Amino acid sequence: MDMQVDNLSAEELPFYRPQGNEVALFEHAWRKQLPVLIKGPTGCGKSRFVQYMAARLGRPLYTVACHDDLTAADLVGRHLIGDQGTFWSDGPLTRAVREGAICYLDEVVEARKDTTVVLHPLTDDRRILPLERTGETLKAPPDFMLVVSYNPGYQNLLKGMKPSTRQRFVAMSFDFPAPELELEILQGETGIDRATGERLIGLANALRALKDHDLEEAASTRLLVYAATLIEGGFDLRQACRAALVEPLTDDEETLAALMEVVDATLG
Repeated sequence: MDMQVDNLSAEELPFYRPQGNEVALFEHAWRKQLPVLIKGPTGCGKSRFVQYMAARLGRPLYTVACHDDLTAADLVGRHLIGDQGTFWSDGPLTRAVREGAICYLDEVVEARKDTTVVLHPLTDDRRILPLERTGETLKAPPDFMLVVSYNPGYQNLLKGMKPSTRQRFVAMSFDFPAPELELEILQGETGIDRATGERLIGLANALRALKDHDLEEAASTRLLVYAATLIEGGFDLRQACRAALVEPLTDDEETLAALMEVVDATLG
């Protein structure tokens, strides 16, 4: 299981620029003890937003990258065998409940179907987490918050969130930022000059126009930051765009060549 634990102070706020009212909505949901669902394409800033909000609210953050093999025990905990015998080890969800932290399940639809069942008692007015293996029933403190995210573009008949589960959350949708805001993000993250940043964003939007035609995924803001970072480090502009904006999008040689034609035409 891929888990990250962050405990940043308000003085260590990650760089983030709001796209709409998501900051106010998240804060209200946290105060009113409501779970939050964030929808949006890969690399559009969902995880950064949750990191920012956890630091802003002064709460520890447990982030779990969900995958096909993620089990309920991975989230809740399990008995382990040590030098002193068998002992119980809390999973990240249980730790978050005990500590009044924020638990963020990234790409939750990738987890096994039976995993989401353990979330249900935490996403209604009970706000409890039953631990069947230990006989405990944990009551979530007011500061605890459950946040999940997924990419709607990946949803299909086998991997999708059930409507009965979605309706347990306050939901917000993310997308790639408008050009001027995306430029501000690029400059804030990398220090890239405005002219180069504008060229990169123009290229990203040209590549994004190909999504659902030749590409399964769009060129993300995250990849733009990677490209700008390479360029700021002195790497060649065209090669940086190939490495950060083209190669991650496809393995097909013909598509790679076509995308590089877009790069050449856009950058001049």
